[in-house]
Amino acid sequence: MGLSVWQLAIIAVVILVLFGRGRISEMMGDFGKGISSFKKGMNEDEAKDGKPSAQIEATAKDPSSDAQKSESGDKAS
Repeated sequence: MGLSVWQLAIIAVVILVLFGRGRISEMMGDFGKGISSFKKGMNEDEAKDGKPSAQIEATAKDPSSDAQKSESGDKAS
């Protein structure tokens, strides 16, 4: 009991009559813009999350820079 070609054609015609060709293309354009915006936002979030964690790891891996700062501070006193 699947949909035949004629039933699908009638459904397509009804949709075109209700919405019109211009309205459907406008909705699809808005849909595409929404997807693009979503992908852009996801990429920006990944970029924001990646940069600070890399900086934190770099400072945590190099404890000698902290030791050098404290030694130079002791000598200045």
